[in-house]
Amino acid sequence: MPLLGGIRPPIALLCVLVLALAGLTARVLGPGKDMAAPKAVLSSQQYFAEDGAIALRASIDERVTDLQRTAAALSSGGPVKPERILSDLGRTYQKWTGTTVVDLQSAEVLATRGETIPLGWLDKDVLTGGQALTPRMVRLETGDVRLMTMAVLDWKDRPQQLLVASSSLSVPAINLGPFRSMAVVARDGEILGTAGFERAEALNSDQERQELSFLHKQMGQLSDRAAAKTEQHPVRAKEPGSRGYPGVSGSLVGDEYNGRVATAGYASLSSSNPDEKQSVAAGLGLTVVALLPVVQQPTGEQGRELYGLAAAGVLVLLGLLAAGVLWATVQRPLLRLFLESRRLARGDLTRPVTVPRWGEAARIGAALERLRRRLNTGAGEDDEEATDRADGASGSGRRNRVGGRGPLALTAALMLLWCVPVGLLLHDTDGSVSVPTTMVNDQRDRTDLIADRLRRALNEAQADLVSTSRLIGADVENDKDNGTGTGTGTGTGEDDRTDAGIGSADGEAATRLLEETLAKHTRYRALYVVDADGSVGARAGSETHTWSSGKDLPLVRVSGHGGKEPVIQAGAPVPGHKGSTLVGEIRVEFLNSLLARPGLGEVRVVDSEGLTIAASNGFLAFEKLPTDLTDLVRAAGVRVGAGPVENALLIREGNAVKVAAAAPFSGGGVTADIGWTVVSRQDAEQFKIAPYEREDRSVLAGMLGLAAIILVLGWIHLVVVRPLRALATGAEKLADGDLKTVLYPRYQDEVGAVVRSLELLRQQAQAHRHNQQSHRHDNTRRTAATRSGVDSDGSDVAGSAGSADGDVDIAVGHDAVHGGYIVGRVVDNNVGGR
Repeated sequence: MPLLGGIRPPIALLCVLVLALAGLTARVLGPGKDMAAPKAVLSSQQYFAEDGAIALRASIDERVTDLQRTAAALSSGGPVKPERILSDLGRTYQKWTGTTVVDLQSAEVLATRGETIPLGWLDKDVLTGGQALTPRMVRLETGDVRLMTMAVLDWKDRPQQLLVASSSLSVPAINLGPFRSMAVVARDGEILGTAGFERAEALNSDQERQELSFLHKQMGQLSDRAAAKTEQHPVRAKEPGSRGYPGVSGSLVGDEYNGRVATAGYASLSSSNPDEKQSVAAGLGLTVVALLPVVQQPTGEQGRELYGLAAAGVLVLLGLLAAGVLWATVQRPLLRLFLESRRLARGDLTRPVTVPRWGEAARIGAALERLRRRLNTGAGEDDEEATDRADGASGSGRRNRVGGRGPLALTAALMLLWCVPVGLLLHDTDGSVSVPTTMVNDQRDRTDLIADRLRRALNEAQADLVSTSRLIGADVENDKDNGTGTGTGTGTGEDDRTDAGIGSADGEAATRLLEETLAKHTRYRALYVVDADGSVGARAGSETHTWSSGKDLPLVRVSGHGGKEPVIQAGAPVPGHKGSTLVGEIRVEFLNSLLARPGLGEVRVVDSEGLTIAASNGFLAFEKLPTDLTDLVRAAGVRVGAGPVENALLIREGNAVKVAAAAPFSGGGVTADIGWTVVSRQDAEQFKIAPYEREDRSVLAGMLGLAAIILVLGWIHLVVVRPLRALATGAEKLADGDLKTVLYPRYQDEVGAVVRSLELLRQQAQAHRHNQQSHRHDNTRRTAATRSGVDSDGSDVAGSAGSADGDVDIAVGHDAVHGGYIVGRVVDNNVGGR
């Protein structure tokens, strides 16, 4: 760890992080450019365009699927007259502007209904090849563009017929709210259809007409920009890691007129799940653009620039102060210990060791001083042990439990003085935050759009059941006309056929049809035929539930009260069989998927009693709404004029601000009067409003400061403080006389250099003790020889030999000391070179 070790790198890193965080704080909390419209309003327009694109895509795909499914069902049975095909098709689905049946062999038009469909675009490329029968956009003589959908009717031993249906590419019939307009745009930026614009002849003043002309011009310009942006790939158009709408979407800002700015959201048509199912509408290259002029509002953030710069300046001052504390209390004492230990290891024992005042550095300095005095004096073993005891008694008083952790705690406290106020206390929003009126209106309009989308989906589900029930009735009636029916009727007249149920042979055919229908439609979890007596005949899917017959009961209803989940049933009478009903149970997960939309928060569907049927998030079956939302649902259910009207309100509870909206089912279809209501509730802090954004940025700045504290101080504790505490313990043991424990340096930094110097001092002390023992042994032998009075040559020789041995020991001790000095010089030079 030569590059990352030591005390210098973490202190330098602390300075760099403090300066970087100060710059970031000044950037995000300091001066900023004023936007023409709040981010929350722009995001809301983007969400509205996405909702419109989803509604248009679902409408186009449903038209294509219905026509293809109807043609396949007709082809599986006997031949049907073209006039009857178009009549039944128009009676079941009111979604096409014109329909035509063409004989493919003779190119003769066999039947037509609605607007005239030009056939000049039909050629070999349209009817053959890999793109055969693909829906196409065709321009009529009037200049309008229509979507042509095709399906083949194929019966045995008869020429094939082509069923063609035309539909407009207008904006879906959704509630746009006041002042909003929407357009469907082609790849080249051409506007195919608009909605929401007022008529010029209905305006009363020239100023209103000029503003209308301005909005039309802005719609054209923004549509061109949106069409160009949607040409890019959805993955490249999104920010890294972002999710949500699978297509290309965004927001645009136009020009300003009379104090209002044109804002727009755009979204390309895309499959709901491109990985699993491709969408026909997604391949048409259409884009939905939602335009809304908003009033320019001042940001009211005059003190924002001063606050950001002041916070950044305070952070710099506290950071420099924290770095100064670490330098004065950790780095400087450690470097001083390094210099003192190197001096002693080189043999300079004359000058006393400068001992720091506290902490582990003081303990190590005291131990060095004790070693210096021991090596500098010629005390004997008894004197050395007495010195060790005295020095140990004096050194133990320097120990403290805080040590190097004290400077780290002080540094953390200095940084927390900035992190806590910035992250938790300052910019803390309360219940008085201002929410743009546009956000409340958009919450209401988008909730009504979800309600309309859900109502249409349920109507489509019931219409599919009607179409399937007619196929079941036609098959059974044909079998009975051929004499193969096994109904329970006793006669052969029309009344017997009307009252008859579905027999076993007919039930097998009906079961196969139900299984095919269930495989094609994932919205159902079960399909079954209920006879007049309530018994279940043909069935497919999961277990069935009771279906009650009655003229006053709606065809779409909810049951299963007291169970784990609501049971949503839709029914369609089977033609030719009085009392028989085809029932389809709609999956709750299907409804939940329709409710999940970004920017709306929690969305629920409740029945006429305010009990939850479905929700975008988890819910309990038939759970009651909170009191404030219950009152909102009750107010939305009050009929005003032709029917109930959606509404929204701003709820302030303490410091929390919420936007709630309720939209009852209204419009046509069998679900118009079932009493269901869609309720949404969104926390205002989820909006991109300036006060909440400042709060989030302040919290982010505080969290980044806290992360910097943990990183730097954790680094210092692991690399410096903890090894320094271990070194202090080893140094004290060495000073107490433990010369056997070898000190191994683990890091090549200041602490490692001190460890190496202590190891050299230990070797010197060990050699010094060995020399003292040799001298004492030699003196003892000489004293014994003198007292005995022996003057023989043998004694002289022995004495000479003993003296020679002593000289050799002394020389060995001197070489050991000199070798330790040389090693110390080499190590110190290496450390100093760093």
